[in-house]
Amino acid sequence: MKRCYYEVLGVERTASDEELKKAFRRLAMKNHPDRCPDDPHAQERFKEAKEAYEVLGDRERRALYDQYGHAAFENGTGRRGGAPFGDVGDIFGDIFSDIFGGGGRRAARGSDLRYVLELDLEEAVAGIDKQIRVPTMVNCQHCNGTGSDDGKLATCATCRGHGRVRMQNGIFSIQQTCPHCGGAGRTIVTPCKHCHGEGRLEDERSLQVKVPAGVDDGDRIRLSGQGEAGPSGATPGDLYVEIHVREHAIFKREGDNLRCEIPIRYAQAALGSTIEVPILGGTTSINVPPETQTGQEFRLRGQGVKSVRSRHAGDLYCTVVVETPVRLDKRQKELLEQFEATFADADEAKKHSPRASGFVDGVKQFWAKMTG
Repeated sequence: MKRCYYEVLGVERTASDEELKKAFRRLAMKNHPDRCPDDPHAQERFKEAKEAYEVLGDRERRALYDQYGHAAFENGTGRRGGAPFGDVGDIFGDIFSDIFGGGGRRAARGSDLRYVLELDLEEAVAGIDKQIRVPTMVNCQHCNGTGSDDGKLATCATCRGHGRVRMQNGIFSIQQTCPHCGGAGRTIVTPCKHCHGEGRLEDERSLQVKVPAGVDDGDRIRLSGQGEAGPSGATPGDLYVEIHVREHAIFKREGDNLRCEIPIRYAQAALGSTIEVPILGGTTSINVPPETQTGQEFRLRGQGVKSVRSRHAGDLYCTVVVETPVRLDKRQKELLEQFEATFADADEAKKHSPRASGFVDGVKQFWAKMTG
């Protein structure tokens, strides 16, 4: 006794066409005889699922099945013109594409290409037009991409002009793109002497790329139709221009924010000062308060990068680095020695250098624990 077709596919009676197709695909992939050579019952389950999908996948036959059950198809009832519904190859060509190596209904297309474009930070931030040269396959100018020397084409002898051939695989026959004509249905009588019938040649293409302001490292720009030319005049692929931003001498970019280090003398840090800092396109000033320490950060709002997506400008973060002076002359050394002498008293030194004294206390506690 036949099982209910809905039960076979494991779906509800209210299942949509897409749900039916997904259910059948899952069962077909699981039970196809080519995938289960050691399971003697796989072919039986496969045929059962195929039969269920042939009925439920067609609205008219599904309506009859819902009303009369299996009896709707006994003695030829429910068949179109006395023949089984549809064409097995047409029904399952797309479903079994990954089993048999492609349903073969998509026209040939040129390959997509990737080109790495290196930019300076200033170029990425401001945007720029760049001229690039891309090695690629281009349409043959001698045959205008057709691959034919005289423009004459003949009907493909393999597929007889249909562009598809029927392949038998076990209990199935499926349709695939004709391997001889690539789905065109016609073949070249006299191949072009320059491209040997392929319709394309290796060459370099010069292109103008408009880089929008605010792009970041790793962003991609898609140039539709600027990839590799397709065979025999088919649609070309796309070109993806990938942005690589070179390291900058001053700024480091983090998203839409910028960071930089600002070296200052310790007298400026101790007494406070107004210093000039770089920003994109110029300079500005910031006030460094007295007793500023290395690592203190100053935030300049809106001085970062304007996002290519939101057009919102990030911020600039300036980190102060107190720099030790070098190449001191005699007078400078004497002054520093006099200055250092003012810290001879331990309590006085502790008062002026809280971080250093805290470090010393921490070391003492560490050694006390180690030796205790």
